[in-house]
Parts: sequence; structure tokens; C-alpha cells
Amino acid sequence: MEESMSATETARAGRREWTALAALVLPTLIIAMDLVVLILATPALSAALQPSGTQLLWITDVYGFLIAGSLVTMGTLGDRIGRRRLLLVGAAAFGVASLLAAYAPTAELLIAARALQGIAGATLMPSTLSLLRSLFADEAQRRFAIGLWVTTFSAGTVVGPLVAGVLLQHFWWGSVFLLNLPVMAVLLVVGPRLLPEVRDPAPGRFDLPGAALSVVAMLALIYGVKRAAEYGADPGALVALVAGAVVGALFVRRQRRIAHPLLDLGLFRSVAFRTSVLINIAIGVMLAGIFLFVAQYLQLVLGMTPLEAGLWLIPPTAGIIAGSLLAPVLVQRIPAPHVVSGGLVVAAVGLAVIAQVGAEPNLALVTAGMVVLGIGAAPASTLSVDLIIGSAPPERAGSASAVSETGNELGNALGIALLGSIGVAVYRATMADGLPVAAAARLAPPDAAAAADTVAGAYDAAARLPEAAGAELVQVATAAFVRGMQLSAWTGAALAVAAALAAPVLLRASR
Repeated sequence: MEESMSATETARAGRREWTALAALVLPTLIIAMDLVVLILATPALSAALQPSGTQLLWITDVYGFLIAGSLVTMGTLGDRIGRRRLLLVGAAAFGVASLLAAYAPTAELLIAARALQGIAGATLMPSTLSLLRSLFADEAQRRFAIGLWVTTFSAGTVVGPLVAGVLLQHFWWGSVFLLNLPVMAVLLVVGPRLLPEVRDPAPGRFDLPGAALSVVAMLALIYGVKRAAEYGADPGALVALVAGAVVGALFVRRQRRIAHPLLDLGLFRSVAFRTSVLINIAIGVMLAGIFLFVAQYLQLVLGMTPLEAGLWLIPPTAGIIAGSLLAPVLVQRIPAPHVVSGGLVVAAVGLAVIAQVGAEPNLALVTAGMVVLGIGAAPASTLSVDLIIGSAPPERAGSASAVSETGNELGNALGIALLGSIGVAVYRATMADGLPVAAAARLAPPDAAAAADTVAGAYDAAARLPEAAGAELVQVATAAFVRGMQLSAWTGAALAVAAALAAPVLLRASR
């Protein structure tokens, strides 16, 4: 049933709309899970397909790259051809790609299947979020629905490794992709019955060259940021970043000149829209950046398996759920800009708690800090997404949703690159002062270089040393790693405080 884009629907949502919400959050959960399911499957996958090091990197990264690169194109495409139609086409494609990935006989075919998954995933994310606006006209209900959507995506990154661990105990590595099939099948069955069809009534001509420019620009930028996080500002990272910036500038120039742009740059004239996008990026930086350190801390310093580390990330996920569900309640009594600001302050407190972790293992302090961080970041994220969607015209909800998700992906990449680089720089500077004498005397030059480069390299090198020398190397490397984590956490806290101070001023001025 077609829904008029100009109609002003004020009725509160009923059972049908809430059932439709359940259908929309399931694919969101699966998309997030598929970002991380290969963490545990990599050893079995490597034994079966024997990929090269480069192929293994592409197997794990191409999915996220193509999601980030295709979001703007797919969000605008949904506005033009219909968001429900694009969602259902994407669900079918995602299911087919998952089946191909599960039974891929070679590394090359698995890379191709993961790439198709990424493109299909980019159709699902903005479609699900923009349809929430159509289903929930009531502002309070829409905020609650978006809170559930944000929570589901966050939960997926934690649930993914846990589900993968259970499946890999009983089945082959490809089984981690088969869970996608029943979810997409349910969406294809119930979607046409529960979801409204919404589109821009006068979309104009689709800007195919602009779509190509946007994909190339985002892929180059995300790749450059991630490469810089892993290898530093090497020529490959710099070339990718410069190319992404140049192509992005060409994209913006084209969008300003053509009659029917792929991305309505007029959305950014809204202070609320711009501010909310920046807050979304900042939250991505904080969460992704500190998660990088906490994941290493749990597995290296505390010696947990990936599955055990995933279990200890459940409490922070509970904090995110609590914060997301709390947001709609708070805005009934407190203006949304102040809730966003307060949430960012709480997130800063959580990061400050993590910064108190010392060289001695302290699981309780790390867990407490992550829980507080989740409780604070979740309402700020929920309301910033709601402000992005709510400040855009209804016919541009898909495009606005894509901008929101692109900002989140960019924030994740920047968090890993910026905060990760701070931690790496501190670690290398500390280790450059000299390895422990006993370790330096016994390590081969490649092992010594690896130990001075990363904490994982130090732990690997320590395993090949006599017990006393290895313990000394582990102690020094752990202290260096923790110093880097502390400075990164303080940097994230400072970013959260700056965003907290700016948010109420800018958002209130936009009203």
C-alpha cells in the first residue's frame, strides 16, 4: 500500500507497526553479526581454503568496506524506487550471498560472496532505519523504536562471536553464514504484508556517475584510514586518503550543479542535522577506538579466548540497551539537547574509569568503565540518529538514514585509526627505550622487532623465551600497552566532553 509522502500522520503506532519493527531489527542484528562472525572462524577457514595473507584481509574487510562505500547510493536509491522494495531485494541478495559464502570452495569466491554481502547489507541498513520514520509518526514512539534499532546493531557485534563459537563447535566454518538465511526468509515473507511502501514522489533522474563517485570516495577514505591505523601513514594510506578526498570533492561539486542530486546537500544547511551527524561520528570514534583496546586487554593481558571475551562484553551491551531504552523516557522531562549532552558526559566518565586501569590485571574496572560508557553513549546515539532522521524532509529519509550510517561507519574507522594510533605510538615509544636485558639477549632480531612493534608480538616472543625472561618481557609490554590505552581513553573522554559542551548550544540554536 502506497503511503503519501506529504501526509502528516499523527496517530500512534499499534500492534501492526510494532510487529513490523521486529521484522526490521532482525536484519539489522544479522548485518552487525556478519561484521564479526569470522573472528572465530578464521583458523578453520584458513585451514580449509588456504588463503594468502592479502586474501585473508580482504575476506574480513571487504564486507565492511562495501557497506560503508555503498550506503549513500543505496539510501537515495530507496527514496526513488521504494524503501520496502529495496529492502526486500537486498534481503534476497543477502541470503544468496550468505549461501555462496557458506559453501565457497576457494578464497577468491569467498571474497566475491562477502563483497556481494556488503552491497546487499548497504541496501538493508538505510531502508530499515528510514522505514521507522514512516511506521512511527509519534515522536516518542519513534525515539523508542530507534533506540531498539541502535541497541540491536550494537548487540549484533557482541552476539556474533558467541553464536559463531557455538556453531563452530559442531559444524564447519561456513555454518556461521547460514544463520542469515531464515532471518532473510522471514523478512521476505512478512515484509510485503507489514511494511508500507514509501518513496519520493518526484525523484528525478538517478545520478549514476554521482553514485560511482560516492562509492569510490568512501571506499578510498575508509581503506586509507584503516591502513593508516594498521601500518601508519605509509604511501599506500596517503594515496588512498588523497584519492578519497579528491573524488569526494568532485562528488560534492557534481551534487551542487546537477538538477537531481544523488545526495541533497541542502540537508547539511540544518544545524541540527550537521551537529547530529558530527555527534554520531564522535560516538563511533569513542566506542570503536576503546573497544579495540579492551578486546586486546581481555584476550592478551587477561588471557581470555575470543568466546570468553565476548561473554564479558555482554554487561556493556546491557548498558547500551538500558541507555537506549532510557532515552525516550528522559526526553519526556528533559530537552533532547540536554539528554544528548548528559549522555556524552556519562560516556566521558566511563572512559575516565577505563583510564584508571593499571599494569595489574583489573577486569572489574574495565567492565565497569565499559558499562558506564555504554549507558552514556546509547541515549546520545539514539537521539542523534532521531534528530538526523527527524530534521530531514520525509521524502529524503532514506538519504538522511544513509548519511547517519555513513557517519557511524566513518566514526568507527576514525576511532580505530586515531585512538589506535595514539596507543601504538605510546607503546612503541615506551618499548623503544629498550627491551628487558634478558629478553633482548635471547630474542632473534625479527622477534625483538615484533615485540617492540605490538603487544601481541611481545606476547608471542615471550612464549619462546625461558620463563623468567618471558615474564619480564610480558610485564614491560603490558605496562607499555596499558599506558597507550590510558592515553587513548583520556583522549576519548576529552572528545566526549567537547561534544557535550557543544551539543546543547548548537542543537538548541537550531530549534
